Amino acid sequence: MMGKVTIVKPGFFATVQDKGRFGFSKYGVPRSGAMDQFSFAMANLLLDNEENDACIEFAFQGLVLKFSEDTLIIITGAYVTIFLNGIKQEMYRRIKILKNDVLEFNYDKKGMYTYIGIKGGFLTPVVLNSRSFYTSITSDSVLKKGAELPYMKNESTNDQFSSISKPLLLDNSNSIEVYTGPEYSLLSQEQKSTLLSLDFTISNTISRMAIQLEEKLSNNLPSMLTSPVLPGTIQLTPSGNLIILMRDCQTTGGYPRVLQVSEISMNTIAQKKVGEKIQFKLLGE
Repeated sequence: MMGKVTIVKPGFFATVQDKGRFGFSKYGVPRSGAMDQFSFAMANLLLDNEENDACIEFAFQGLVLKFSEDTLIIITGAYVTIFLNGIKQEMYRRIKILKNDVLEFNYDKKGMYTYIGIKGGFLTPVVLNSRSFYTSITSDSVLKKGAELPYMKNESTNDQFSSISKPLLLDNSNSIEVYTGPEYSLLSQEQKSTLLSLDFTISNTISRMAIQLEEKLSNNLPSMLTSPVLPGTIQLTPSGNLIILMRDCQTTGGYPRVLQVSEISMNTIAQKKVGEKIQFKLLGE
């Protein structure tokens, strides 16, 4: 039997995400997918779901959801305060949902993206092998008030659920592991030294597409042809700005690709907020 989650209050930039949309970059289709793939994976693992089952991802101000049928859910990622029918709940612990239950959140200002996993995943339409929202590819780019997300009803008789230890919730490290990018060798020794020693600040230019850093790196590199880029590619603009491409980034770009963020550190940087500091740690040298 199918149930539906009604979006009573959409919060801020709430979307449905899975692992992402692979195999379509040659057509200019972004990969998308959960910004923090670790927290997304943990949600499905702890629910004993398939690894690509879709979750709700949201940032900052909390969602309010109403469920039409029984199910199990779990909350992972950025710290939030969870209330089920006004009663406080735990993160990283299965929560039993009954018909007409209301779930709401208060944002605790630690981390950026929170994930709501549900038993069997949210069954929104599959477009190009993925349920991940993206403007112009899916019919919705964000969750709106009144929207209804289908899921399979699940009646569990087990109310005793273990929780995962809190140290696993977020990686608070400022160290971002990177590899050299295709144009890294064109940098001077001074530029390389600055790039790998300076503490960079997350600017307020931040989205699912890219994160721009406040500090600039002097740039005298020649212009280049548009070339392939990936989530995690760090581009250096002519004005010296460093831009870290994130999950919804374009598939090509015309700026020098000086570094590439490791997959593990992509999850770390996704949870960094405006004003937080990071430092690049070069791998493979």
